[in-house]
Amino acid sequence: MCCLVLERIRSIKASQGDLSVGLLSWAHNLLPVVSNKNCNPQSRDLILQLVETILSNPKARTILVSGAVRKGERLIPPPSFEILVQLTFPASSARVKATERFEAVYPLLKEVALAGAPGSKAMKQVTQQIFTSALRLAGEGNPVLAKAAAGIAVWAVTENVDCCKHWDNLYKENLEASVAVLKRLVEEWKEHSLKLSSSPSSTVTLNRTIKSFRLKNEEGICEGRGNGSLYREADKFCKVISGRLSSGSGCLKGTAITLVVLAAAGAAVLSSNREGATSELKSLVDSLELHQYYNAIITALKN
Repeated sequence: MCCLVLERIRSIKASQGDLSVGLLSWAHNLLPVVSNKNCNPQSRDLILQLVETILSNPKARTILVSGAVRKGERLIPPPSFEILVQLTFPASSARVKATERFEAVYPLLKEVALAGAPGSKAMKQVTQQIFTSALRLAGEGNPVLAKAAAGIAVWAVTENVDCCKHWDNLYKENLEASVAVLKRLVEEWKEHSLKLSSSPSSTVTLNRTIKSFRLKNEEGICEGRGNGSLYREADKFCKVISGRLSSGSGCLKGTAITLVVLAAAGAAVLSSNREGATSELKSLVDSLELHQYYNAIITALKN
């Protein structure tokens, strides 16, 4: 294995002038070697030396973060990032000399791994992958790893609220991990609340997900199985999140109503088919869960 590692390191060093190529090769070819149980300390040291050299370049952060995707390929793809997280946050009994070195390079490598164009189709796929792996890692029984993984999962949800739908499907089979993520979300609510409520649809998606979680929690508690305590703990955090979503919904709904009325009124003015405009308005109201305001809005529109 050592000979193979040396060969790969030489090929990466040959392209050392291009930091992006160097990191891409390191993350794709060498990082997986470190996670192999047969990787000896010498190989691990050489692999770490290489990435430390790449990151020591004064322009490394600017170049690597802005160029996190090279010719359609991520410098640090989700599978490599998962390996990096595991190597950086092992169980206390599994720490080795190299752990501190991984901890030192982790912040910048994490930044590169999570970089991308927000809202783009490619980035949405990446956040889904990262969320799935983070949720799995958060439930592996390692408190240090769970804390880091939960933070990554929360990041994925705030970047792509559609991760909530995926989370809902994985909730029961990843209950312990979900508790860790919910706890982290509650703790960091101030930091993420603006992003999560940046649009009515984002708030609705999160709200529906939490409601779905609460139904699952209720079922789990009523069944009285061994994981009842986990369901109760999860529900505690769900209640907090529901309360915070409700307290922030008044202003959001007021804004949403104004936008809906303006949109519908414009449609009515531009269209001779008022019934069609009313139908369009109802669709908008349904999407924003503003049913209780529907009749009042229709009356205002007709007047």
